[in-house]
Amino acid sequence: MKWHQAITDYQNYLKIERGLSKNSITNYVLDLQKLVGYLDAHEITESPIKISREMVQQFVYDVAKNLNPRSQARIISGLKGFFNYLIFEDYRADNPMDLIETPKIGRKLPDTLSVDEINDLISAIDLSKPEGERNRAILETLYGCGLRVSELVNLKLSDLYFDEGFIKVTGKGNKQRFVPISDLNIKYIQLYHDDIRVHLPIQKEHEDVVFLNRRGKQLTRAMIFTVIKQLAEKIGLKKSISPHTFRHSFATHLLENGADLRAIQQMLGHESITTTEVYMHVNRVHLTKVLNEFHPRK
Repeated sequence: MKWHQAITDYQNYLKIERGLSKNSITNYVLDLQKLVGYLDAHEITESPIKISREMVQQFVYDVAKNLNPRSQARIISGLKGFFNYLIFEDYRADNPMDLIETPKIGRKLPDTLSVDEINDLISAIDLSKPEGERNRAILETLYGCGLRVSELVNLKLSDLYFDEGFIKVTGKGNKQRFVPISDLNIKYIQLYHDDIRVHLPIQKEHEDVVFLNRRGKQLTRAMIFTVIKQLAEKIGLKKSISPHTFRHSFATHLLENGADLRAIQQMLGHESITTTEVYMHVNRVHLTKVLNEFHPRK
């Protein structure tokens, strides 16, 4: 088995069997291609089935010198997964990554925005331009529903259940969930739809997409990043923010106002509650205040 074929088969496995997102699969493949490039540069011809533990360890050692611990951990995890797949398919009997330890990395606390900062960003949108209504609806949806940027750009008109007060979101691994949506958020999406979107030259296969560019096509993730970066610069915000910052703010503000952690988990689409628990560490001052206010031994 050659590397190209093994990687292609692994891609199909991750997509069909594991149900991973396109972005996750792309990252796994890029790391494998780094290994293949390293082998080519050193004129090493062993196949994925025959490559030794020593060769893989040397690659990890060499590539790790130029990476931070988080990136090192991702590559090691990705390679372990690939060789476990080869074992699962009976191509190999051992995993050459078994003795390689993943570097310890601290849990990175998410950056958040205050309510005032979110209001300032939305207020900075130029509503005199057609894309202004769209951008306001986008930011309101990112913050109001806690969506990932990929979930936002893939949101469909047929996913909007406004009468019931929910939207259907397709998350990682094509897993679907229903997220409640506020009346204010509904109002801004409907304003964009009725006043702006209906006048766009909507392209074939994009008729059901909620948020479109001026040419009537689905927005890219990069475009959402650009919109947010430009607004941050406009108001002189010193924080480094992205679409994900609105998702983190959504969860943090809910928690600060007394929302149940399990409910936040369901709205965010986290498979494990431990992923959601990171928000318990975001605002220690708030948690201390809660303890002092509600504990019977205060």
